[in-house]
Amino acid sequence: MENAFGQPQRVIVLGGSSEIARAITRKLAAARAHTVVLAGRNPELLEVAAAEARDYGATDVPLVTIDAEQPSSAATSVIQAFEAAGGSVDLVIIAVGHLGNQITDEVDPAAVAQMLTVNFTWPAVALTEVRNRLLAQGSGRILVISSVGAVRVRRSAYLYGSAKAGLDRLCDALADSLDGTGVSLQILRPGAVRTRMTAGLKEVPFTTGPNEVADYVMAGLASGDRIIWSPPVLRWVYLILRHLPRKVWRAVMDRA
Repeated sequence: MENAFGQPQRVIVLGGSSEIARAITRKLAAARAHTVVLAGRNPELLEVAAAEARDYGATDVPLVTIDAEQPSSAATSVIQAFEAAGGSVDLVIIAVGHLGNQITDEVDPAAVAQMLTVNFTWPAVALTEVRNRLLAQGSGRILVISSVGAVRVRRSAYLYGSAKAGLDRLCDALADSLDGTGVSLQILRPGAVRTRMTAGLKEVPFTTGPNEVADYVMAGLASGDRIIWSPPVLRWVYLILRHLPRKVWRAVMDRA
């Protein structure tokens, strides 16, 4: 159960070793989340993330191994994470994702399959079991990390953007399906973030760091807004960009 201040106390993070997820986890632990289940495929990075969570106040940080390239394992991974939480789960974060390399991936069928699997198929299957579990307990929240790249897919990142667009649309409708159930879903749409995945890429306007994203997430969890934009100004930027004529859109984004 959330505490008297509406703060989640038991949290599951699927994709818990990502830099954005780690930053969010630190904020949640500092805000009295005592149990944080971290799920990922890299044991070493998970141990680092677990140590950070404990440093910030979490007292129980179980680790679960997942493989986001195997959708058939997603439901089992979710079940293991809920069992590791040891009680009612207040918040489940879906932070699984893979940026890839558009230039090399777009000519490699195997790479295309990996991009779509990790960024859409595995999270979609996992969300189905998360939804089942939270409905069964009658409460809980879901936070799914999408991307502003899902709002209008651009040529220079169409594999990542299209997979995130599928996830974003699925989550928007899934959130509608939860109305009146005691369970809710929020979508995080971050812009460019300085992480390992973006190292070496040209920095674009409104780029933030993981800690800034985490601050916006905490504010969004408090407000309950369906969509959490990071930074918030992107809500208005993309209100314009998504409606630009294609030639203008291409010209603007090719320069970004």
